[in-house]
Amino acid sequence: MITKTNKNANRKKRHNRVRTKVTGTAERPRLNVYRSLNHIYVQIIDDVNGTTLTSASSLDPDLKQAAGNKTKKEVAKLVGEAAAKKALEKGIKQVVFDRGGYIYHGRVLEVAAGAREAGLEF
Repeated sequence: MITKTNKNANRKKRHNRVRTKVTGTAERPRLNVYRSLNHIYVQIIDDVNGTTLTSASSLDPDLKQAAGNKTKKEVAKLVGEAAAKKALEKGIKQVVFDRGGYIYHGRVLEVAAGAREAGLEF
């Protein structure tokens, strides 16, 4: 019998493997990306204290309005820029990028590009 592979379970395994090496500190927090079918979410996390310092998503009212009829990749870039702006307001200039087990391609790449353009350093 042929069984269907659970892609999300495989992604979670990859994410756990990466998380053994990637941790965020107060000086250099972790920029985490979660990608659902229709939306994208970004959090900047201090793993030492276990707190989320700032977050942005495609569901934020100002981003939702700016998104309009843009593609998912264009919206992902806007979310990356918004997260970077919020981080810079809090004095965060450097982050560790956590791709969340996703391939560094498409929307995940666009989030990173948007954050870099807005002034964050990886």
